[in-house]
This record gives sequence, structure tokens and C-alpha cells, in this order.
Amino acid sequence: MALQDLDVRQALATPQGASREAIDTVIQSTPFAVMLGARIIEFGSGRVVLTVPITGELLQHHRLVHGAVIGFVADSALTWSAASQVGDVVTAEYKLNFLAPAAGTSLVGRGEVIKISGRQVVSRADIFAERNGVERLVATALGTIARMRAKTS
Repeated sequence: MALQDLDVRQALATPQGASREAIDTVIQSTPFAVMLGARIIEFGSGRVVLTVPITGELLQHHRLVHGAVIGFVADSALTWSAASQVGDVVTAEYKLNFLAPAAGTSLVGRGEVIKISGRQVVSRADIFAERNGVERLVATALGTIARMRAKTS
């Protein structure tokens, strides 16, 4: 494991929940998130709002946002909302419903924790396409997020 990976995991490994700064560090150390231009725009305990600018590289053949990009926004909103309350996490599963085609200037993902139970967190996320200050709901997701176990020496 690289030193950078260890530092990121240590930043998240807090039982009271990860800070916005820790999650920003993870985003900036994740090449795919950096490539997409993902960033958090709102943060609180059990909730997160993130955005990804829509560029030509993220479109499919109909010139709409590719479903994989919407999946990234959904997964990130689910996971980071959970991390804000319980620390280091990974996605165990999520269900994503596409509701409308996504086109505009940015995607916005709003995630929130529904329930924390043992090692699992259930979160929901709504994903919007924004154009000219108007948001259109394009997808919704429900996920189970697993707490990572702390490494022992």
C-alpha cells in the first residue's frame, strides 16, 4: 500500500465521521474523480452535494451524459454522505434508476443517509442535470454502504 493510500485511509478512519477536508483529499487522490472534475459543493453530517461539469468527453452517441458518469455521481453521493457520519466506507451495492436523459452544463448529486446499522449505512441519492440554473431530476439511487474495518498491526 502506498504512503498516500495510507494517509487517505487514516484521514477517513474516524468513528465520528470523515470531515469535508478528508473527503476532498480522497477526491483529489482519485484519478477518475479528478478526470471528471468532481467536487463537493455542500457538506454536512449525513449529507453531501457534489457536482461534475458536463463536457463533450462525458457524452454518449446521442450527445447525452453517459450512464457510467451518472453512476459515478450517484455512487459518490451515496458513499460520501455515509462517510460523513461513520468514516472510511466502501459501496456494498446500489440500485440506480435512470429517470430522464441528462444534458446541460453540470451534474449535481445530492446524497443523504437514511439509516446507520452495525457495519452498514443505507443512503439515497438524487442526481440532477443543471442547465441555466434549472435542475432536472435524471436519476435516483439507493445504496448499502459498508464501514471499513480499522487495520490492526
